[in-house]
This record gives sequence, structure tokens and C-alpha cells, in this order.
Amino acid sequence: MVAGFEDIDEGEIVAGDKVLSSKSRNYYLPPEKRDFGMVFQAFAVWPHMSVYENVAFPLRVRKLPAAEVERRVREALAHTNLLGVAASRPDDLSGGGKQRVALARALAIQPVVMLLDEPLSSLDPHFREEMRFEIKDIQRRLGFSILYVTHDQSEAMALSDRILVMKNGVVQQVGTPAEVYFHPGNRFVFGFIGLSSFLRVSFAGGGIQVGDAPMPLAVADSAPAELVGTGEAVLAVRPTDVDFVSEGGLRGVVRRRSYLGEIVDYQIAVGAQVLRVQKLRYEAGPQAGENCGVTFARSNWYPINETGFM
Repeated sequence: MVAGFEDIDEGEIVAGDKVLSSKSRNYYLPPEKRDFGMVFQAFAVWPHMSVYENVAFPLRVRKLPAAEVERRVREALAHTNLLGVAASRPDDLSGGGKQRVALARALAIQPVVMLLDEPLSSLDPHFREEMRFEIKDIQRRLGFSILYVTHDQSEAMALSDRILVMKNGVVQQVGTPAEVYFHPGNRFVFGFIGLSSFLRVSFAGGGIQVGDAPMPLAVADSAPAELVGTGEAVLAVRPTDVDFVSEGGLRGVVRRRSYLGEIVDYQIAVGAQVLRVQKLRYEAGPQAGENCGVTFARSNWYPINETGFM
């Protein structure tokens, strides 16, 4: 709908002060007049054309003068580090190189807005990380806006000035990466952005329990009074906000301990529930099968019956 490939059922789409679609005004601007660049998930470069001709094609369709086409193509290739392979075919390039061609082609039209639809999902991890920083660098140098669709939270956090989290077409939260990560608007956002654990807890007699396991009162003190009054709640924590303690804490058993390079990942069984913990490799921690105690440096609380989420 933003690109103009589909029209809207209601409302308006506006870029700056330019109306693109308006149901109430019965107005629809065709895609080719929106001055938007688009990069697709599957590259969508033409294999029978050289890198240069791929980038030049949309400019020739616009019937721009030859000198203007030459200038814009060379600028776009320079911005994407493709000048040295301008005469090559896309099939001679890596996946990252093909995606650079698609990016250069979108840049050449000098877009007001760039639409990127999962542009890095088909690349291997090395190229994905490399292209992530290149896209951000190009955006900062040229100053256009990017609407970037991704299911990769790390991409969203690394690239965005502002993140919009959606579920089933409904906006859940809009904010900076830090706001969305540290102050999630609801349980769905907490679970969607970053790794998370959810423990169902009960309040009784001034205490708090996870199943049959008692939890230190210091954790209960952070629970909102309105949730304590309901008798039950969901405690949400990040794996990196959990610390091991030799005595006290919430008691559990290490069900699995996995070495992930710089990180050691633990699954702690607390009764029938599972808590995820991640610590740096040089930090002391229990072995698989051992009993342990944990405390929480930071926690979020949600109602048991928060409908529509998770």
C-alpha cells in the first residue's frame, strides 16, 4: 500500500506533505509517480544485463538524458562499492553483491523514501551483517527515509531510529529501539523483541511462588499492586537479567547448558516451567543437572489474562 501496488480501504498515506493515497478524497497516486525506491527480498535483478545496465534501466524508462543517466548510475555504483564490477553480470557476484545491485538501482532514481522488504534474509550471516551497516551508512550519507520490513530483531535494533511492532496487522508499539526493548508496551512486544522467559507466579500470604517454589520477597516487591491483588501474574525476564546465586534466590535445576562461543546458555527448570539464562563464558555457572538459585536484576509484570498476546 505504501509503494502503491495495492490501494487502501480507509485512511490516508502521506509522505512529507505529499498525499499518496486517500480514501476520503478518492485519490490514488500510481507507484511510478511516488518517487520511492524498492529493494525486494529475492534481489529481483536482471541476469541478462550488466550491473551498469541493471542500475540504468529505471532511468532509461524515465527517458532521462544520457548524461544524467551516466551521472546517476556512477553515483549509485560508487555509494554501493560496485564501480569496479559495473561491466559484470549479477550472476558473477555473491548474494551480497546482487543485493548491492538492487540497492544501487533503487538509489539511482534519487528516492524520497526507500522501501526494503526483508532485503537481507537470503544472505549468509557474514554478508547480512556487512550489508546491514552499509545500508545504514548510505541512509545517513544521503539523508532519505527507509521503511524496513524485517522479522530479525537484531536488524531492527541495529538499523532503526524508530521501530513499529505489529501483530496481525495491529500496531502494538512505536518507539526507539531502547524504548521498545526496555519498556515494552505489552507482553507480546516483550516476547517478540529479544529473548525472553515468562513464569506464571501466584501471590499468597504476602509471598510469591512459581509453582511450588517460593521466590524471594525482593522480587515480589517489584510487582504492581493491582496484579498482586488478582492473586496471579506473569513475570517476564530477559536471560541476561538473571544472575546465579550460591544461596537463596529462586531454586531450580539446570536442564541444559549450551556453549555458544562468548555466551553460555542455560535452561533452568523451575517446577514445570523453564527459565532461560545467558552469561558470558568466563562467568562461573552451574553444570547440567545441578541445583541452582537465581535472582532477577530487572523484571516486567503482566496479567495472566492479557488477551490477544502470546
